[in-house]
Amino acid sequence: MKNIVFMGTPSYASRILNEIYKARFNILAIYTQPDKPVGRSGSLTPPDVKKLAINLGLDSVVYQPNSLRDDGVKEHIESLKPDFIVVAAYGQILPKEILDISPCINLHASLLPDYRGASPIQSAILNKQSLSGVTAMKMDIGLDSGDILAYSILDIGQMNSYELFEKLSDMAANLTIKVLNEYDNIKPISQFNALSSKCKKIKKDDGLVNLEVETASEIWAKFLAYYGWPGIFTKDGVKILDMEISSLNGEVGEILSLNDDGFVLGVNGGSIFIKTLQAASKKPVNARSYLNGKRIGLGDRVSL
Repeated sequence: MKNIVFMGTPSYASRILNEIYKARFNILAIYTQPDKPVGRSGSLTPPDVKKLAINLGLDSVVYQPNSLRDDGVKEHIESLKPDFIVVAAYGQILPKEILDISPCINLHASLLPDYRGASPIQSAILNKQSLSGVTAMKMDIGLDSGDILAYSILDIGQMNSYELFEKLSDMAANLTIKVLNEYDNIKPISQFNALSSKCKKIKKDDGLVNLEVETASEIWAKFLAYYGWPGIFTKDGVKILDMEISSLNGEVGEILSLNDDGFVLGVNGGSIFIKTLQAASKKPVNARSYLNGKRIGLGDRVSL
């Protein structure tokens, strides 16, 4: 039986942890980020990995150091003598002294060397990639630059970030088990660094769209990439909660078509069909109702 130390934090990581548990590997320790205050009340909330660990009865082996460089962390992991350290969206860079303890396998949500960094799922959608996937990688001291152990590849089509996240989570979980079982027979492949690309951490401001400047295709890509959080919103703080790209042409800001489901709005070089909106400090409403409230009709101009 292989002995595993697991490191991960969000739901993507919890899917992988659950699959490791189901496969009956011996989970020696689970490292995850500290509980964080959430909402207006600021109540401390555990990360998804900790929630799952509690449900699985593994809460006694959960550790939440502020940093992996804290006193005693390296010594603790060394004392466990793990066969593998499995890492998935942990949220901290592993120092060399931990990487040297045993093979560290990372499950990264891109086809490396593309999209090294914090937002591979959103970045693939923003750049209108047709394919994405998961890479199992043996970690080194670089940022997602270690040798490749295995790939799982997916046609991402018109998926939004939530849908792609769900698909890649399941793929990563399955790939983890295959790599752990076949590790001794795998010949790692070095990444071709000259073809690498990096992606940044997503910020709330990234969801801002300029309907007068950005094309329909660009707005649609942002909508898919930032679905859920941070979402997309206009300079006036109006959130576009549901939309599609449209084939109509007209002036920027012009209402080109109306029906009970919403309205088609002219943007730079095309148009978008807006279904649901949410004005600042208001509840979400059907886009047609939003126009009715402002007494705006077909052919009129609207500024969001």
